[in-house]
Amino acid sequence: MSRRRRRRRACLTASGGPVAGGPPSSTGAAIASGSSGGMTWQPSPPSPPPCHEDTRMRVTVWNAVKPHLPKIALGLLVAGVGLAGWTAWTLTVRYRDVRYTVPEEVPQLPVAIVFGAGYWPDGRIGDVLRDRVDAAIALYEAGRVQKLLFSGDNRFLNYNEPGKMLEYALAQGVPRDDIVLDYAGRRTYDTCYRARDIFQVQEAVLVTQRYHLPRAQFICEGLGLDTVGYVADRTPYTHIRWYWFREVPALWRTWWDLHLVKPKPVLGEPLPIFP
Repeated sequence: MSRRRRRRRACLTASGGPVAGGPPSSTGAAIASGSSGGMTWQPSPPSPPPCHEDTRMRVTVWNAVKPHLPKIALGLLVAGVGLAGWTAWTLTVRYRDVRYTVPEEVPQLPVAIVFGAGYWPDGRIGDVLRDRVDAAIALYEAGRVQKLLFSGDNRFLNYNEPGKMLEYALAQGVPRDDIVLDYAGRRTYDTCYRARDIFQVQEAVLVTQRYHLPRAQFICEGLGLDTVGYVADRTPYTHIRWYWFREVPALWRTWWDLHLVKPKPVLGEPLPIFP
């Protein structure tokens, strides 16, 4: 029996009303019937209307809240505008002074962190991932970084983003000794966290597309990494509007992770890139 039904049953009992499945009301009258002197029960007089505690409580709460509705609405509006403004500022303006599009203008730093992305089921590298690796190779060839850290998802045996990035970079002539693989970069947060804790990175160039860079830089900043961004856009992307739209809730989740939840990714023994 639900809580509401139990409360109503108790209320009806207290008011003298009938309860389904219970004995006749004690206020009923016994009346002789027939020559045998048998007794029958005369229905008791109508019971007073049952109490309505739930209704009264709802009315009381509503009456208490109603005068404050304009203030509540205004507060929600201000919070919404503030959140929208912070999101737009972070995604467009906040890191523009440490974001580069020309390899020669990028400050010299020890390592480039290259974020993984999906590839086709037949094994062909996708446009987004190819552009990221090409951009990292351009930095390497320009002498702006010494090592390339390829970080991506490899949680399934038949899916290996870092391996695909390595294969492509080797085909472009990058020495294997200058490539480091992170097989547990399942999301941007994990890549940045592991770069700091596993690979002992303190300064880096983040290599990814323009839509993704602000969130990546926001995460690294929150984790105490000193980074700059290098824009990897090389070709038009079919779903670019969706990518930008997706960054909005992803940025909110990032703030939640950095300041409240603070989850830990897959970790292990430190593997310093520069022992």
